[in-house]
Amino acid sequence: MILFPAIDLKDGQAVRLLRGEMSAATVFNDDPAAQARAFVEAGAQWLHLVDLDGAFAGEPRNARAVESILAACPVPAQLGGGIRDRATVERWLGAGLRRVILGTAAVEDPDFVREVARAYPGQVAVGIDARGAKVATRGWASETDATVTDLARAYEDAGIAAIIYTDIARDGAMQGPNVEATAALARAVSIPIIASGGVSSLDDLQRLKATGVVSGAITGRALYDGAVDLRAALDLLAD
Repeated sequence: MILFPAIDLKDGQAVRLLRGEMSAATVFNDDPAAQARAFVEAGAQWLHLVDLDGAFAGEPRNARAVESILAACPVPAQLGGGIRDRATVERWLGAGLRRVILGTAAVEDPDFVREVARAYPGQVAVGIDARGAKVATRGWASETDATVTDLARAYEDAGIAAIIYTDIARDGAMQGPNVEATAALARAVSIPIIASGGVSSLDDLQRLKATGVVSGAITGRALYDGAVDLRAALDLLAD
């Protein structure tokens, strides 16, 4: 299992939200690149970046912060938030991102997602963010009729590198991930599933690992709050 330390970007700062509410943002670092370097120095092999402002605007809003992270850190990074056209995909991959994450576009423009997944094999992931069984889009502000499993299955043959599955009710709440739903999704599709939302202890990571089907986990607030020691978490998942 790969652990992805999360850096969520709002107004150029590293923040964490509570259940996706922009009004409930806590600033953890004014220098996202310094935060990224700290994660890498602790042993992180990947970084997970989110342009929160971009997710609402539908276009990049924290490009300078992302570029500073890419310049400062040698490890691969994936980014979601506001990536909804091919030009933006090409811009980010050309800037050095290893992987882009398409969320709203995965619901609203599946042909586009399939097109870029074919054009950039291994570099396109789908973000599925859910309240209950229903998928939410546009920075989690809109709920759709699409179900998590149906959306994931729709991309089985698209060459998607991974699916990042977020249980919105758990995100930033430090209440543990939805292990059961995440494992059920991983068993329903052949695409690697990365768990996001609620990871707040080494025990949470152990439970995800014990499923035997979850490929990765994203955690943010628990690292910033000190509830999870990054080195200990990496050691746990490496065993």
